[in-house]
Amino acid sequence: MKYRVIIEQDEDGVFVAEAPSLPGCISQGATRAEALKNIQEAIEAYIESLKAHNEPVPPSIEEEVVEVMM
Repeated sequence: MKYRVIIEQDEDGVFVAEAPSLPGCISQGATRAEALKNIQEAIEAYIESLKAHNEPVPPSIEEEVVEVMM
């Protein structure tokens, strides 16, 4: 499954990762790569919890990124 993840660096230099379609699913890391790894683990745990409580799992996304030369 694929979920959109937003990664931003905070004022202390920590990378904060959030999965907007999974409310409250947030993680962080000292590097962008670490934040990405941590949010992946958080998403997996989040989905396992939804399934364990018989709650619906948000659908996977499909999106493309288009680069525009300016």
